[in-house]
Amino acid sequence: MIEDRHITLAHGNGGRRMRELIDEVFAYHLANAALDVCVDAVPLALAPDMIPFMTTDAFTVQPLEFPGGDIGTLAVNGTVNDLAVSGATARFLTLNAIIEEGLERDCLDRIIRSLGNAARAAGVQVIAGDTKVVPRGQGGGLYLATTGVGWRAQDCSLSMSQIRSGDVILVSGPVGDHGVAVLLARQEFELKGDVSSDCAPVTNLTSPLAAMAGVRFMRDPTRGGIATVAHEIARATSMTVRLDEAALPVRPAVRSVCRILGYDPYYLACEGRVAAVVAPENAEEILHIWRALPEGEEARIIGVVNSGNARVVLTTEIGGERILGELEDDPLPRIC
Repeated sequence: MIEDRHITLAHGNGGRRMRELIDEVFAYHLANAALDVCVDAVPLALAPDMIPFMTTDAFTVQPLEFPGGDIGTLAVNGTVNDLAVSGATARFLTLNAIIEEGLERDCLDRIIRSLGNAARAAGVQVIAGDTKVVPRGQGGGLYLATTGVGWRAQDCSLSMSQIRSGDVILVSGPVGDHGVAVLLARQEFELKGDVSSDCAPVTNLTSPLAAMAGVRFMRDPTRGGIATVAHEIARATSMTVRLDEAALPVRPAVRSVCRILGYDPYYLACEGRVAAVVAPENAEEILHIWRALPEGEEARIIGVVNSGNARVVLTTEIGGERILGELEDDPLPRIC
């Protein structure tokens, strides 16, 4: 009975149990017309007049399930979003699952079901994958690694090299939700709060902007949060990024947890937000586009890029200034 309810090393030995695991969990939840579990490689149809884009990522979040998502939805949306903010539309994913011996079969089933639902919602197909089982104590229950492939229009020129002095920075919604949701789910500090991860695809936010005049650059502020995106911009442009604390959207529950535990919400991860650098004359139009979408109702203009030294400055709510330093230590490990 134990072997029926938990993953064993036999589920990774290439034999009957591994075949049953793939058939009953992975192929069952991820099935699509292009998926053939009996082949070692699959062909991809190239899109005419489009540039192929590829990204890869790995996910080790703890706990595996948290309010607003799980490691499965995180794997899909994290990969889809990396393509989306590059101006590409995701089409295909590969999935590698590293499962720790002893993981409950029901937990794995829930996560892969969730992953399949997230892939369908994002309009992508999981077309290839691999499964490995590692001995008990050598993993975190489940690790997932993905590769995403998509297409970008040839006239899209998003790049940090396009950023100019005077450009403004927008964010599509409140920051820090994912980091605090995972933190509370760990129950390490005996804190409770009504915070859910923002884990979601951002394609609806990025697609209208990909080839739009005045849009210089987009990024999803995952590990390191919005402050780290600001530092990437400052380093790449050798200019000063100024963020406005009064404009930066942070949910009251997120801010309360950060104040209690000493975290800065601007360094906490988002998994369903977009930061965009745009020409000032296009900012209001883009803000209008985002706010018309459910995903962008709380979009804000949060800062500006100016000539000066490469640094990030936060204008505080009382009118002062403080330097936002580059992240050194990892405040919340294993959040994605």
